[in-house]
Amino acid sequence: MLGQVEGRTADDVAYWLAMHSPAWRDRIRYVAIDMCTVFVAAIRRYLPHATIVVDHFHVVKLANDTVAEVRRRIATQLRGRRGRKTDPEYTVRNLLRRNREDLSDRAFAKLWNTLVDLGGPGLTILKTWIAKEELRRLLALAGTGADRSVISHRLYRFYTWCADAAVPELERLARTIQTWWSAIEAFLHTKITNAASEGYNRVVKLDARNAYGYRNPENQRLRTRCATTRRARGRLNPDQLR
Repeated sequence: MLGQVEGRTADDVAYWLAMHSPAWRDRIRYVAIDMCTVFVAAIRRYLPHATIVVDHFHVVKLANDTVAEVRRRIATQLRGRRGRKTDPEYTVRNLLRRNREDLSDRAFAKLWNTLVDLGGPGLTILKTWIAKEELRRLLALAGTGADRSVISHRLYRFYTWCADAAVPELERLARTIQTWWSAIEAFLHTKITNAASEGYNRVVKLDARNAYGYRNPENQRLRTRCATTRRARGRLNPDQLR
């Protein structure tokens, strides 16, 4: 972990970047982030030559959240309440979050037949799930050296499916992908991810939760540095504990 900054505004991030020398900033070629315009504003201000990369985890999470949003909307429209375990679409909620290749034939048949038997509302949920899978097929090209035509073809399939489905949430998802496409395409070519920083972020939050919060930011930085460098310092290496 290179640093820790209080706040989530563009000025907070820009201030941390400004603390480093221009030579240090000029060596940064890629910046992996989630889909946050705040970070983009700070990066464009102090790292104008860096390529922004959107991690695929956040893209897939957005698609899964869209599926869950459509399922909840359908449940409210059908029954005027939240879903219950007796509702067909609720019984497959966990299957909807799973990837197609991770579903057994039996689980896939249950997902498909349950939604088809529900009629129009179920087909709406199914269309949204298929759109999520089309987006994942596009992201699966990362690091494969796929030709630009292949990427364009899968992106076109995703956009076409979202447009033909006539689901408002899918249209919004397609617009979001279009807005961030240059950064998503950068991931397809570089396969750069911010998984490590997301892991550190989880450690920071867990440490603060265990401490019931901090009143002194400097103490929090010190505790965070200790928590995120244990492996490097050998604390988690069994060979050094003998």
